[in-house]
Amino acid sequence: MAEEKIHMRKSKPVLVAAGIIWGLIGWVYVQNGMSEASEYAFRVTLLEFTELMLFLLVAMTYINAMEERRVFDALRSWMLRKGFNYRTLFWLTGGLAFVLSPIADNLTTALLMCAVVTKVAEGDRRFINLACINIVVAANAGAFSPFGDITTLMVWQAGMVEFQEFFILFFPLLGQLPDSCSHHELLHQG
Repeated sequence: MAEEKIHMRKSKPVLVAAGIIWGLIGWVYVQNGMSEASEYAFRVTLLEFTELMLFLLVAMTYINAMEERRVFDALRSWMLRKGFNYRTLFWLTGGLAFVLSPIADNLTTALLMCAVVTKVAEGDRRFINLACINIVVAANAGAFSPFGDITTLMVWQAGMVEFQEFFILFFPLLGQLPDSCSHHELLHQG
């Protein structure tokens, strides 16, 4: 919350705190004659973090390349050209978020699709709010893929779940439909 007042990104104090915590853990382990265990834990954690960071780097590069090639601007233009009403846009953007989320991570998908909705429905705050709620729910329902979000990626990388086991989650994730249907009723034709 203080980020705007002190003009410091949250990542800086988090990184400093993480460094201090690792330093304290290492110090305690060395004091107790367990320096090898401390080194091993640090290496494993660093490796997991690096794997995750490299995956996100590739995912964000892919999304940035799509953005640079104006794929999302083309999508917005297509939606405007087609003259979709708000109910159609609601389902279309939610469906696209659900489909994109397993490929790109859910946060990126939600941000991009909400940006598209904000541009398409400029000024209609009620529709933008409902459509963005639908997009966030649909994007998070993309967790049936190990690439859908950071948590599922970490579970898959740790070997706790096999790749094909994620697809079993697809059917329970369709539980987002009742939520979308209830919001659909709140929309005007637009």
